[in-house]
Amino acid sequence: MTYIRLFLSHGQILIDLLFLFEGTRMWRRGADPDGYVANFVESEQIVQMNGFTAACVQIRGSMPFIWEQIVDLTYKPKFEIIKPEEAPRVAERHFLDLRKKYGSVLAVDLVNTHGGEGRLSEKFSTAVQPVICDDVRYVHFDFHQICGHVHFERLSILYEQIVDFLEKSGYLLVNEKGDKLKEQTGIVRTNCIDCLDRTNVTQSMIGRKMLELQLRRIGVFAAEETISSHANFDDSFKIMWANHGDDISIQYSGTPALKGDFVRLGQRTTQGIIKDGINALVRYYLNNFADGTKQDAIDLLQGHYIVSVSRDMKAPSQARGLESVASFPLAFALIMFGFLFALLSLRQAPYDMKHLFFSLLWASVTVGIAAFVRANGRVFCNRPRLHKPRQ
Repeated sequence: MTYIRLFLSHGQILIDLLFLFEGTRMWRRGADPDGYVANFVESEQIVQMNGFTAACVQIRGSMPFIWEQIVDLTYKPKFEIIKPEEAPRVAERHFLDLRKKYGSVLAVDLVNTHGGEGRLSEKFSTAVQPVICDDVRYVHFDFHQICGHVHFERLSILYEQIVDFLEKSGYLLVNEKGDKLKEQTGIVRTNCIDCLDRTNVTQSMIGRKMLELQLRRIGVFAAEETISSHANFDDSFKIMWANHGDDISIQYSGTPALKGDFVRLGQRTTQGIIKDGINALVRYYLNNFADGTKQDAIDLLQGHYIVSVSRDMKAPSQARGLESVASFPLAFALIMFGFLFALLSLRQAPYDMKHLFFSLLWASVTVGIAAFVRANGRVFCNRPRLHKPRQ
């Protein structure tokens, strides 16, 4: 378990990264059969002022059923739901565990309602229905449809839907004598696809609202006073939550969080959008060409793969067939050379028609290699080689 502390002038956030279904972004999705989900993070916001200590806990985690998104060189690989009939049982285990730890649970689902994300959201909604009760509530909020890529202030719509739960579940409040004046009795569980970018923006909004309630309760803020009315405090709060999101994102995806400019500055900026584009490309590279080896290292360090000196030890899975010779750098080089030769031949075609033939030949070879690589994308990616984690 890893602890990361981010400090604010009047308090702190303590972030616990709980590695239960640990791994990299594309190689750890959804949940395992026991209901432990990928990228499960508990975030506790703590403020100490005027002798009082107030705290509020939020959690995030991947959608609690078995699904995957195996890299295949496409920018956004297809989502695949594994053993869909098991989804209600896995979700039940997950929420039972949450209820034991935190009390009542509000699951806020931020994924799209259309396309592949829509299929996952529909499965999540269906799987959680058997466990819906007074202590478990599910709310879907199509973040991209409502907020787009710049209008994150529309999260106020979500807040209006969940404010009753937040007020009822409350927060922890302890006075200078150590007496518990108030207790948090429920938890908000937020997810998007990665539980990174949309989740960061949403959790920072909830953290802001809860901190304002706490500061009013202990007499620091007046009834209508908000964090945004204090510029320095507001800036520090934004930076703290932005750093929080970056740390989680680096651990899971290898890059800082997207949409971080809104959390950090309170608005979308051109520089932030360009930075998001660069980070998205870096994520693509890491997912396809680096994270398989990283996943092996994580499995080895976490004890999911045990190295043994016994003679009957099973060796790591070895590449066979096409996978044993597939090399994306080599294929990419051949494609580039083919394109170059086709272009050079085409430039000579007006002077000698045979160059037109060679141009078409090289173009056909280039297209053929590219189509072959595309059709066998998974084979050309960096994949984990050790045996699957023990269940």
